[in-house]
Parts: sequence; C-alpha cells; structure tokens
Amino acid sequence: MNRDLNNSAAIAGIGATEFTKNAGRSELALAAEAVVAGLRDAGLTPADVDGFVTYTSDPNSEIDVARAIGANDLTFFSRVHYGGGAACAVVQQAAMAVHSGVADVVVCYRALRSRSGSRRFGNSAAARVPAKPTTETVNRWDWTLPFGLTTPASWVAMQARRYMHDTGATSVDFGQVSVAARKHAATNPSAYFYNRPITIEDHQRSKWIAEPLHLLDCCQESDGAVAIVVTSLERARDLAQKPVAIAAGAQGAAHDQHTMVSYYRPDIGSLPEMGVVARQLYATAGLGPQDIDTAVIYDHFTPFVLPQLEEFGFCKPGEAKDFVHDGRIELGGELPINTHGGQLGEAYVHGMNGVAEAVRQIRGTAVNQVPGAAHVLVTAGTGVPTSGLILGQDPAGRG
Repeated sequence: MNRDLNNSAAIAGIGATEFTKNAGRSELALAAEAVVAGLRDAGLTPADVDGFVTYTSDPNSEIDVARAIGANDLTFFSRVHYGGGAACAVVQQAAMAVHSGVADVVVCYRALRSRSGSRRFGNSAAARVPAKPTTETVNRWDWTLPFGLTTPASWVAMQARRYMHDTGATSVDFGQVSVAARKHAATNPSAYFYNRPITIEDHQRSKWIAEPLHLLDCCQESDGAVAIVVTSLERARDLAQKPVAIAAGAQGAAHDQHTMVSYYRPDIGSLPEMGVVARQLYATAGLGPQDIDTAVIYDHFTPFVLPQLEEFGFCKPGEAKDFVHDGRIELGGELPINTHGGQLGEAYVHGMNGVAEAVRQIRGTAVNQVPGAAHVLVTAGTGVPTSGLILGQDPAGRG
C-alpha cells in the first residue's frame, strides 16, 4: 500500500445546501451554493481553488462550476464512475492531486435533484436504458430486464435474498438499520426526517417494494448538494477549521464485478469489492476495525449494510444480523453508524453528505457526536465498483 498518502492531505471545509424534495433551482445553482459554503467554512475564496473532482453522473461540468463561483485557472479536474461508488473516491483523487503537487485546493462536489428533477429511479424500465448503451450496460440490461429486474431495489433484492439464505438474516434484522438511521435523523435539524423516528413495527408495516425490501429499507430521493474542500494537511493547519486528516482512501472492484447485478460470482450474497477497499484502507492507515470509533456506512438499501460490517471486520461473516441489534449501531453503542441519519434519514446525495458527517465527527461538531472520535470510516456505494475513506485527527495534534 502507498503509505505516502497517509495524512498528507486534509479536508479543510465542508458545505451543503438544505436537503429537500423540491429545491426550486438548478443543479448548477445547488453545486455553486455548496462549493461557496465549503470554501467559506475553510476560510478560503474561489480564487484559491485550482482543482475539482466530481462523479461522472453529476450534471455540472467542472468549468461550469468554476465560472459560477468565480474561480480562476484550474490545473486539475477529474470524474469518477459508478454512481454512489464514487463517494469516497472523489476525495481520494483530490488527496492524490494535492499530494502530487498538481493542485493546491481541490473541491469535490455532488449536486442532484433526484426528487424534483429527472428521477433517478422512476417507474419506467425504459427510462433506465441509456441512450447510448456501453458494453457494460448492454450486458446488464440483456440479462436482467427480460426477467423483471428493472429497478435498483429489485437488483438488491436478489442479493439480499441470498444473504438471508446463507446467514439466517431476516427482514427484522434489516429493519434495525432503518430504525437506527431514523433515530439519528430525528435529532438532526438538517435531516429531511428530523423529528420523525420510526419503530421496528413501522418498518415491518411499510409496503413491499421488492421482497425482501420494504419501503423503509430504501433510501430517499432528494434535492441537494454537498462540497468537500481538500488541501494539504500543512496548509489546512493555518485555515479556519480544525483540519481533518485523510488517513487513507481506496477504490475497489472485485473479480467478475458487475454494476448492481453481480449474480455470476460463486457467492452472490457478499460484497467482496468492499473487502478489497477494507484491506487497502487498513493497510494504508495502519489501523484495524478496533480503531474505528464511528462509521458512515453507505445505506441506499439496508440489506447491504450488514455485509459491509462483515467485510470491514466489525463482526464475523454471517454475524451482522446479531451485531445490529440491542443499540450497538446507535449513538452510545459499540459502533454508532450514520449518526447524521444516513441516506435513509438525512438525504440521498450519493454519499457525499456522509463524508461531511465524518468530518463533523472528527471536528467534534456533529449533532450526534461520538465522544472523542479519532477515526471515522466512510464507505461508498455498494453493489458497484466502490471506494472508502478513513478520516482522522491531525497526527500532530494541531487545530
């Protein structure tokens, strides 16, 4: 592993819009608002920015955002594929750019109107077939659409059912993730579901979407944007906020990886791509699961949270169904996860709001603060080639 990237860069600022179901403005306006807020948080100006990283699925080009905020010359711009799988990779790329010296201040952003704009996951199967299919998408659609697998929920349901068969997990076990997320969201004023917790009975009564997934196993569709400002750790020490060191970043795609439909591997109930990420993160950071104080686990669908806990070593394979009970994943538990409410409770911004929450935990400013949080794990989208981060305190104890 490249240990040189360990703590060489830091997150100096975070910014976000409000999270709504109808933003009433364009994705570009949302992106610009979040980026400016992130720079203000860091004590920087648009003139300081010389790099941008975003997702291939973001509708805003880097040069459009640069013009919108009043930035000057750019020396680095990049995009990462695979939807939510990019959530941590964008920060990793920003850190690499800063470490290599090709840019000094790189802003990662994601803006979308997945509720009021073009629905990411609407009701029409035809709406999900790309206008210009690639080899990867043609293969996926050829082998799934004819059998009624037309939505992300249906794709995940296949793997969830196998996971249940292999481990004995039940819908009630999945529901523990929803209940914990909504409990945390209920005390977070920025969350869409602020003041609206749920019970396991609510989860079980919610309608079926694609068995074994209930409605409350599925994340929201949201309007909003989040920005993350990355610079060197040395420079971050002189800025407005306590620096949050990027202890490790990693990407991972496993053998015979498909996008959401990896049904041809020997074990379709697991997430081996997360194992690829976990091994890199722990080796680069020189840490293990015992060193993680809290985690932001990508929760677009609850069944995929359980195998992530196993891949990262918080419990043994097949034991996550027990680990998520008895408050272990809630604030005050053994491993609090998604203390902002996650994508189930706060907002669906393709995981970028989870990176922002990890930053707040290290700063000590989270609404649902884990006392003394020194290392936070963040994971990105599951079922796809993915990524992860470990964020930590400044090793020099500054800030």
